[in-house]
Amino acid sequence: MAVIYDYFGGLYINLTNRCPCRCEFCIKNYTDSLGSADSLMLDHEPTVDEVKEELSRWNVKDYDEIIFCGYGEPTERLDELLEIARFIKEKYRKPIRINTIGLADLIWGRETLPDLEGVIDSLSISLNEADAESFDRLCHPRFGLPSYDAICRYISNAGKYVPHVAVSVVRGTLTEEALQICRGKATDWGVEFKVR
Repeated sequence: MAVIYDYFGGLYINLTNRCPCRCEFCIKNYTDSLGSADSLMLDHEPTVDEVKEELSRWNVKDYDEIIFCGYGEPTERLDELLEIARFIKEKYRKPIRINTIGLADLIWGRETLPDLEGVIDSLSISLNEADAESFDRLCHPRFGLPSYDAICRYISNAGKYVPHVAVSVVRGTLTEEALQICRGKATDWGVEFKVR
C-alpha cells in the first residue's frame, strides 16, 4: 500500500480509492502499481498523521510540486486534503496541485472551490468528453447526467480561487471532433488544455 509515490519526477499523495466515477479508461482497472508504488490499492485510508509521517521519509525539497492524485478522487477527503496541504505549505513551502474529476461540489453538496483559495496552487480537472451523454457513457458518474454540467461549472469558476487551472482529456477515448470541442471549451474558460 503506497500513500506517497514518485511518478515521472513528481511526488504524489494517494489519499483514497473512493471515486464518484467508474471511468472506462481508469488505470486502476489494469494495474495496482504506478511509478514507484508497488500498489496504490489502499487497505485503509491514511490519517493526516500517517501522511505526514510518510512525507518525512521523502526528500520533499527535491520535488517542484506535490500532487494529490492516486487511485481515487482526492476531494472525497477534502478536509484531510486541505489539512495536509496547509502542513506542506508551512513545512516544505511547495506548490500543491490536485488532479480531480471536478465533482467535489456534488460530493459535498455545496460549493467547495472557496476552500481551496490560498492553499491549492493548481487544479488539473478531467473533462474527458464533449457532452453530458458521452461523459455518462465513458465515466459512469454516480450522480448521472448532471455530473457534466457540474464539472463545467467547477472549471469555469476555478480560476477565481486557484492560480492555475488545466483541463484534460484522454487520447483515444473520444473522437477528434469531441477533442476539438473540449479544446474550444477550455479556450472559452481561459484554462490550459491537455491531452494525456
